[in-house]
Amino acid sequence: MTLTSVSGVGVGHWTDSVGKTGVTVITFPEPNRAAVEVRGAAPGSRELALLNPGMRVEQIQGIVLTGGSVFGLATADGVVRALEADGRGHPTPHGLVPIVPTAVIYDFFAGSPDARPGAEEGAAAYQSISHDPVAMGAVGAGTGATVAGWRGWDHMRPGGLGSAASTAGSCTVGAMAVVNSVGDVFSLEGEPLTGGPMRPGSPGFEPAVLENTTLVVMATDARLSRNDLMRLNVRAHDAIGACVRPGHTRYDGDVAFAVSCGEVEDDLDAVGEAAFLAVGDAIEAAVRATEEEG
Repeated sequence: MTLTSVSGVGVGHWTDSVGKTGVTVITFPEPNRAAVEVRGAAPGSRELALLNPGMRVEQIQGIVLTGGSVFGLATADGVVRALEADGRGHPTPHGLVPIVPTAVIYDFFAGSPDARPGAEEGAAAYQSISHDPVAMGAVGAGTGATVAGWRGWDHMRPGGLGSAASTAGSCTVGAMAVVNSVGDVFSLEGEPLTGGPMRPGSPGFEPAVLENTTLVVMATDARLSRNDLMRLNVRAHDAIGACVRPGHTRYDGDVAFAVSCGEVEDDLDAVGEAAFLAVGDAIEAAVRATEEEG
């Protein structure tokens, strides 16, 4: 099960395996409600303020996750234009305006700093949208992701993109994670995936000045308000904290999105626990998939 296990959710990738960067686009059925929470201290983003509680527009058409640091925000332009051409967007007196929140990772360590996806690459990712299980590993926004740089350059290794889903009663929560963290990665059960625990001051502790991020997108068929969705984002960040050590550092731009696009009634706390499990499993899947690719 992956993010697309939630009915109507689609995922598309554009991948540059030479420049080590890429774009991932997620689309959602309508009606929906979306929320976001940022806990990393170095985010790169677009259209996030609109997802805060109290804002007038609650529905979105898609989310873009991309490499290329702040330059990669241009990918959203191509997605917005493609959505408009498909007749999707927020209605205004002068036409439809697609709402596409976007978040970036800094992926220049793995590839070329000149490899910066733009509008054309964003549109290509959108055109590849599929409702099949999500492709994982060094694909889309996870292509140039790295992890574990806090131990020093020699310890850094590939991160990636992962996806998973979990159920709570009759509802499903799907999650996708782009894992590009400063910290080491662990499973929810505590298994070290990139190295054992290390404490500041211990031999070999050589933190490097890095620019990294873990990005999470969740979707659920549970009927949730924007305030309810903020509880899912809290649990998503709890999962990041459990699986990425250290997480939410000064060098990370950690962002969690949650989207409700269904009418299933269920207990909010149960849905939150499903979100915690789905995000943790997605983070693990990202690293394992990239490792299997070799």
